Order: sequence, then C-alpha cells, then structure tokens
Amino acid sequence: MRTGLIAKKLGMTRLFRDDGTHVPVTVLHLDQVQVVDNRTQERDGYTAVQLGWGRAKVKNVSQPNKGHYARVKVEPKKKLVEFRVDANALLEPGQTLSAAHFLVGQKVDVCGISKGKGFAGGMKRWNFAGLEASHGVSISHRSHGSTGNRQDPGKTFKNKKMAGHLGHERVTTLNLEVAGVDAERGLLMLRGAVPGAKDGYVLVRDAIKRKAPEGLPFPAAFLATGAAAPEPAAESAPAGTEA
Repeated sequence: MRTGLIAKKLGMTRLFRDDGTHVPVTVLHLDQVQVVDNRTQERDGYTAVQLGWGRAKVKNVSQPNKGHYARVKVEPKKKLVEFRVDANALLEPGQTLSAAHFLVGQKVDVCGISKGKGFAGGMKRWNFAGLEASHGVSISHRSHGSTGNRQDPGKTFKNKKMAGHLGHERVTTLNLEVAGVDAERGLLMLRGAVPGAKDGYVLVRDAIKRKAPEGLPFPAAFLATGAAAPEPAAESAPAGTEA
C-alpha cells in the first residue's frame, strides 16, 4: 500500500474526448506536496507518511511546528496529513510528489469534508416521506412523526433519525476515475463530483476495492530534481480543456 496525495479542490469543468463527447471532471491542484516526516513501527507503533501542501507564512506557524519543519528541513506547510503505508513505501523527507502519482483511467478514493447545510428537517436529512397532505394532518406535513415507543421503554433511543445538523462531515467517495493528469501544472482531473466545497482540501488514494493497474509508480512519483514548482492554478479551470 503506497501513499496518497493531498490536493485542493478548484471546481468543475469538462474534458473533450476524440469523438467529441465530453466528460465532467473535478479539478484538483497539487501545490508543493512534500514529504514532511515518516511514522515507523519501532517509534510510533504504525507506519505512515506525513505530507504537507502549499507554503505557509512563518508567522502563522506555531513554535513546536517551526521546530518540526526545521528538523526535517522542509518549508512550513498550510496543511498536514498522514497516509498509512507499508513499511517498504516510506519516503524520504523533502521529496516533492507529482500528479503523475496516479495514472489516467485508474480508480481512486477521495475523502473530503462535505458542504455544511445547517439544521435540516427529517425529509431533507434522511429522505423521509413526511405526513399526508390531508386526512386530518394540520401544519405538520414535513414533520418526521413519532420518535418514541409506549410506556415501555418510555424513551427515544440514541441515534434515532431526527431533524438536526446536516453536512460538514468526513465523506469518502469510492472508485472515481482519473480522467486527466497535468503533472507540469500540478493538476489532477477526476471524473464526476468530489466531496467538499471549492478551495477545500481532499485526500486522494488508490482505490481499496479495485485492483491497482500495472505501471503505477512505486513507492511514488516525484518531481524531477531542480524542476520548477507548478504555478498556482487559476480560480477555475477553463471549460473545454482538451483531454
């Protein structure tokens, strides 16, 4: 099992195929995704790779994190995440990962924080049918009805589906297809929608329920030494980008 990547969601656009059909895609941006540290079985009890995204201003970094970055000689990062990996897939701190880490046509799993929708009723939150429009129902058409039982047990059980906070939770979408890769600009294009709002961070990893394709870079794909860092992408990718 190799590491995944952390990326920022830029928005949606489409790619055109050779036959003229178009594919809706979500564009993800990789900005200086570097290996910050490793977690080892001997020291931490598990094996993982810690990755950082972007560049953070030094004044915005806490004193302990300043020492952490100084120890591994890596620029301060805006976002830090960990990916569990096998012991033979650990990476050297300071290495910069490329969007070529994934192949076109490969299936990946994407994890992000869904859009928050505030307080929602039972119909919107749980797809309840609601009450009847007539037959004595008055001003309660969208209510979820009774939530309890009789005198025994005389209470509402925990985890009962009721009205409440909707969204803003960790969501993983499985088996999205990689529709395009632009390693020079640090862009990854996935077919379909990705959880989360624009400018939100998402985690992309190899699909756990699909067999990995042949030719995957192992343990990872890196930017060439001395290569220029990808330029920050625009607000959103232009529609009609060639595949």
